[in-house]
Amino acid sequence: MQDIENKLNKRERYKAQLRPYDYFPELESLDFEELGEGDRFYLQDFGIFNTNFLEDEFTMRLRVPAGRLSSEQFRHVADIVVEHDLHLILTARAGVQLHGLEADNVLEIFKAFNSLGLTTWQSFGDNIRNIVANVYDGRGKHSEIEVYPLILQMQEHILKNPRYVGMLPRRVSIGISGDRANVTSFFANDLYFALAQKEGTFGFNVYLGGKNTEVAQSADIFLREEEVVDFFKAFVEAFYLHGSRFSRSRTRLFYLLEDIGMEAFKAYVQTEYGKTFEREGTLLLDKAVFTQSEILKDGSYAFCYQTDFARLDADVIKQIADYATQHDAEIRIGIDQNIYLLGLKDRDVPFSSPKESATVLACAGNLCPYSFWSIKNETSYLPLTRINEHGIQVGFSGCAKGCGRHRHTDIGLIGLKTNNFGDTEGGARVFIGAEHSDGTSVGRMLFSMVPLVHLNSLLNLVITVYEQSGHKDFEDFSRNILNKFSEEFLAMWFLANLQTDQMLNLPPNESIKLGTEERFQYENGLLEKYFSGQDFLDLIDESFQNAVSILSKKLWTIEGKDPHYKPPIERHNVR
Repeated sequence: MQDIENKLNKRERYKAQLRPYDYFPELESLDFEELGEGDRFYLQDFGIFNTNFLEDEFTMRLRVPAGRLSSEQFRHVADIVVEHDLHLILTARAGVQLHGLEADNVLEIFKAFNSLGLTTWQSFGDNIRNIVANVYDGRGKHSEIEVYPLILQMQEHILKNPRYVGMLPRRVSIGISGDRANVTSFFANDLYFALAQKEGTFGFNVYLGGKNTEVAQSADIFLREEEVVDFFKAFVEAFYLHGSRFSRSRTRLFYLLEDIGMEAFKAYVQTEYGKTFEREGTLLLDKAVFTQSEILKDGSYAFCYQTDFARLDADVIKQIADYATQHDAEIRIGIDQNIYLLGLKDRDVPFSSPKESATVLACAGNLCPYSFWSIKNETSYLPLTRINEHGIQVGFSGCAKGCGRHRHTDIGLIGLKTNNFGDTEGGARVFIGAEHSDGTSVGRMLFSMVPLVHLNSLLNLVITVYEQSGHKDFEDFSRNILNKFSEEFLAMWFLANLQTDQMLNLPPNESIKLGTEERFQYENGLLEKYFSGQDFLDLIDESFQNAVSILSKKLWTIEGKDPHYKPPIERHNVR
């Protein structure tokens, strides 16, 4: 027994000493200026985040089930933000996150938020995180089952439950959608209930093991609406009992499924569930184009207010809350980090969005201690007008943790620091081609690093090649063109176009059916055909890797300004 305890990761040893639920009464007498490592661990379970290297700064997260909150709650949030001079951002789980709290006001703010009918509990830490749904749940033209009542039942089961508060092996993200088409994908969740149909009955197929870098896989289970909550309870208990509590890097559900297999984990869940599972039904999941203004089922309108890449000023919050109250509209936060007003009688609203951000998901950036730079400002390096015009989904993460879900979008970016290209402010690792709507695949890495000042020209080239392909959307382009080629060839193709100042379309390709060597020869032949006589072809040996490395450094090493780059008009650091 002692040997097992010694192998537990540090967080598990804290849990063994004192349950987070039993630690909670200590908040009243806690000295927030003298926090120990254990204090920081426990505080996360109540929505308070602090690090030992930024010990004077605190973050607080509100849990907002399905992103729904009243206009009165929204207005009170704005009042607290103003009173304490906080920064507010919306999270990729349809929650609210506050930055700028200090030791002398964090407890006061904690009490204020938890008195609003909202809660901060279990929004960080090893918990079931905020449960998300489609923002048009129950009211949109694609909606078949309203899932909000199910979410409230699921949250009631785990919220402030001593058995589960901070006591899971690792965090669990859960999404559920009763809609045929979603604004953004849910396949990055550990557990996803997706709309399906079987024998004429609407219900849900179950998908397990998603995370920011992986898609959830089918569990081959169909649930009827009335079975969802019982399955959820069985799932939570099974993960609580059987999830790994040793190496912290392998405690997510994904790794448990990798270690024991889907069928073994399903057997654990079925033991708790007590009934035989039905085989999966027909997945009902279409790709749809959503505009800033949508007509709802009842003929009323919905309006999407595009935030400043998840940032919201208190004045804007109050304006939205007042307008919602006056027009009897519902406020919802989307997992795309935008604000939605539902139930409007008129399509026209007195709001203009500050940014073209509808399809760009960005993490907290420099508000988070793990981010390498001010990611919300660095979105100015993106060709936003063209991204918005085509509805291209972009995920922008400030570090490899991937809170911007960069591998679940058409184009994904991770902000990094590098000196490989001279004196740069930073750069981005670029991913491309996720087939994210139906959970087919995550994006593949196109470049390990592109200096920020060259990011705009590269993405403009990628978008131009997409436009020339004639495909209906970028995901269709990825499925039928990009993903038929190797990552190394795609990198070489785009570099060759940049080097020769061309924008050549990618040709049709069937080489995916060939073996590795034959595929390389086929792709190399395409380069020789379209870029005949170019010196960089001599850099290609048995693979494209060496040529990509040399040519990217030749093109992107900072010796002057990128001729294609137009600098952002204005950049501010929000810290």
